[in-house]
Amino acid sequence: MTSDSPGPYDARGSRLPSGSPGPELLGTRLRHLLDRLDAGVEAVYTDFGMDGFRPRYTPVARVLAAAPGPCSIRELAQATGVTHSAASQTVAQMAKDGLVVLAPGDDARRRMVRLTPRAEELLPALNAEWEATSAAAAEFEAELPYPLSRLIGEALEALDRRPMRQRIADRAPLVAGSGTDSNAGPDAGSRSGSGTGTGTGTATPRP
Repeated sequence: MTSDSPGPYDARGSRLPSGSPGPELLGTRLRHLLDRLDAGVEAVYTDFGMDGFRPRYTPVARVLAAAPGPCSIRELAQATGVTHSAASQTVAQMAKDGLVVLAPGDDARRRMVRLTPRAEELLPALNAEWEATSAAAAEFEAELPYPLSRLIGEALEALDRRPMRQRIADRAPLVAGSGTDSNAGPDAGSRSGSGTGTGTGTATPRP
């Protein structure tokens, strides 16, 4: 590779050293990984005759199929390990695609979700895909030096203990003050309100 070959670059436009990028591109690379995983699964859905079915629909559909009756969005969020907002967005998209219907629960503010006949017809193919994908995921993890599923769990626990926003805020005064007048005093960065431009690129990925 010649010296004028493209990238990779960090958030400031500086060329990164050769090798894998570090934590400064964590969010970008996590999204890239998820995009590649989802693209592979979506291609399998097409092979199974489920064009337009999205990977994030599968956990919700399986929970609803196994439940004795309709589920609330809160119950779906808890069962699939995502936030209430993420579960609500997935359910809304599934409803738009004709896979679920929503109805008011005992409490008018509580929406209950159930599969449509169209979604139920897809369950045999969906279960076959699930088994094949689970086996492929286990094989994929076996090739890695550390199980990805375990690493994700530990990362989420670390963010529960100390959210990314707090981690960035704790570092922002140091970054903001690094380019200021040396006579401005140790609190100049925090007084300026300049907490942007850290260049971490570590935006949290979607549920």
